[in-house]
Parts: sequence; structure tokens; C-alpha cells
Amino acid sequence: MTDWTPQQPPYRTPYSATPPPAAQPPKPRGSRMVVPVLLASLLSAGLAAGTTALIVGGEGGGTTTIVQDNASVSEPAMQSGGASSATATAAVAGATMDVAAMYRKYGSGVVRIDHGSGLGSGFVFDKDGYILTNAHVVDGADGDITVSFSNEERVTAEVVGVDNATDVAVLKVDMPSSALTVIPLGSSRDLQVGSPVVAIGNPFGQDRTVTTGIISAVARSIQAPNGFSINGAIQTDAAINQGNSGGPLLDMRGQVIGINSQINTGGTGSGNVGIGFAVPVDLVKQVASEIMETGKAQHAWLGVQLSDVDEELASQVKVGTDRGAMIAGITEGSPAAKSDLKGATGQTMINGQSYAIGGDVVIEANGARIDDTRDLQGVVSSLKPGAELDLVVVGQDGEQRTVTVTLGDQPQSATALNR
Repeated sequence: MTDWTPQQPPYRTPYSATPPPAAQPPKPRGSRMVVPVLLASLLSAGLAAGTTALIVGGEGGGTTTIVQDNASVSEPAMQSGGASSATATAAVAGATMDVAAMYRKYGSGVVRIDHGSGLGSGFVFDKDGYILTNAHVVDGADGDITVSFSNEERVTAEVVGVDNATDVAVLKVDMPSSALTVIPLGSSRDLQVGSPVVAIGNPFGQDRTVTTGIISAVARSIQAPNGFSINGAIQTDAAINQGNSGGPLLDMRGQVIGINSQINTGGTGSGNVGIGFAVPVDLVKQVASEIMETGKAQHAWLGVQLSDVDEELASQVKVGTDRGAMIAGITEGSPAAKSDLKGATGQTMINGQSYAIGGDVVIEANGARIDDTRDLQGVVSSLKPGAELDLVVVGQDGEQRTVTVTLGDQPQSATALNR
């Protein structure tokens, strides 16, 4: 598990979604380190060993933006896409606009969120007064949470629900729809590295500041407040600082593609160094829909660590297939542990890359072809606790068999798994 070092206002839960089947970015064939992935809908626990501490700084005078060091960010974990509610539907594709026009049109939809322990950002996404932000922005609120609009009007906000597994929170304000500027939700499914993006938020308390950049990478994995992982995160070089947490990351059509959530300081402190991360909007829509309907979101849990299988591994080691997701490890007490799945018996190095060997390799899940770990994560993320998952696996002996697992409910905290 990653060690956490609180800084300034304490952040009580280890921080960092998931993502919806999203863009299938080119499947990397670089590093094949065995990255522990604890499947929980879109989530995994236990990033690469040897990571440095995540530093949680205050967002402008006591805020909660998450700051993490380089080693804590693990590579790809599939982006998966969830259903959205009627109020959180993707916007119809529109014409692109320049930054000034976008700010004029949607800047007033970005709000400042204040409470006794800090401040952050958020944005209106529904005419009924619903606001999206990060879970860690409202964490530790010891009094009323207030929302400030562009006209400096401050109103008390109700917390509809918080999901620490994806770092998403939904608030609601009681205001007439005519007073609200709704920012449309787009999609994170087909994002392209190099595409321009715009971030709007309240860095260091500087209200409605706009910054620009590009999508630097997709399919990143960042740590969630509950210690699991948010897969499919968007990396950007748009300047994101403490106080930007919860604000929108927009494409050039003015549609939200993610919620700005974390920054990587490169070990220099808490300032921007051009590496920020946003929770993908397809995941946000799925979670927000559940929160608005029931007040909470649920995440299915398999309880395995995974390692990719590819042609390079298959050419060197007898694994019975040249594709799939190998069960590198199984969490004690998890749904997988109660099944007939077999974990890896060792590891091997091939051309400087680490592979798990000896475990079952999943090649199909509920009828869907599985080429790598992201594919399996996508299938699990589309299901709910209690659902059955039929896995076609290739065993160490090369024989195929079907294993049925009843998925569990993701634990409240990844740290509880180590007790």
C-alpha cells in the first residue's frame, strides 16, 4: 500500500475512479510490471511498490487538493463507461469555440465551495441546482458548506452524496434555474492525446481562473480517497493548483470531459509542474446518476491483482494464450478467493519487463473478449455487487475452463484489507 503523508489540513482518507469503458487508448506494450489491481468496479488497490508518499495540501488557505509524487501514478487501467441519468446526459456535439468565448459562456457555471476546513471548486451540471465536485473537497466539513457564484452570492449547499471510491460528490443548491449556468457534460470515451483542453477553477482562492493545455495522456490510474484506484484518469498539462479540485476540465466545445482532482508536484512541494489528473466524465456521470437516485454509489468487487499477457510473454513462457489478463494474485476473503480461480506462482523478466506466470489467464468475461487487464476491468465496472461474472480462463496446463464468481461490494477502505 502507498504511504500517506498529510500536510497542512489533514486529509483523513488515503486519496486519489474509474472510468467507464472509454476510449480504448493504444494498448501499451512497454512496461509490463505486475501492477496490483484490486478490481472494484473501476477501482484497484495497491499501486506499484516503492511509491513515494502522496502529499495532501490545503487548497488556498486550508483546502484539499490531492498532490501526488511521480511514483504513485500507475499506467493504464481500462476506461469504462457507465450509463448516465437524464440530468447527466452528454451534450450534443457542437462547434468548437475559443477560450475567451468558452469562459464567457460557461465561466459563471463554475462555483467556489467553502466550508470550515477548506475550499475548492465545483460546477453546475443541472438546472435543478445540482453541482459536481470532488469528494475530498467536502471531506471534513465541520459546518455549513457554501457555494459562491460569479456575482459573489453565497448560498448554503446540501450534500446529496459522496463517493470516496471515485472522488465524486454531488451537492444541491436551492436557486431558480434562471440564475444558474449549466455546463454540459461531454464524454471521455474517445479522447485523443494532444487535444486542447481548458480548466476553470479557484486556485489558491483566485475565483474562476482559466488555464489551458492539452491532454497529455489517457488511461492513467490515480488513487481514490478510500485507497483504491480510479482508472482511466485524464492527464493534462493545463495548470492545476490547490483550489482547482472539483472544477471542470473542458474540451474545445465547452463540454466537461473530467473533474480536476489531483496534481503531481514532482517532489517540489504543492505547486503546478504541468502534470494534473482529472476523473473521467463517463465515470462521473455513472456515479452522479446513482447518487442522485439513491444517495450513494456501489462498486462491484472481484478482489484480484492482474498482469497483462501478450505475444512477448507467450513466446517465452508456456501460458496457453497470447492475450488476456493473468490472475497475478488473489485478495484473502474476496469473491475471487471463494472461487476456483488460481493466482500466479511466480514472476519472470523478459527484456526488462516483469510478468506474472503460473496463474489463470482470463480470456473472456460474460461473453466479452478479454485482451488485457483493462478489458477485464471494463466488464467488472459495468456490473453491480451480487452480479455473477462468468470467466473463461486458460489454466497453467493450457486447458480452458469456465469459472463463475459472484461479485462482492467493494470494501469502504483498501487499508481494511491489510488488517
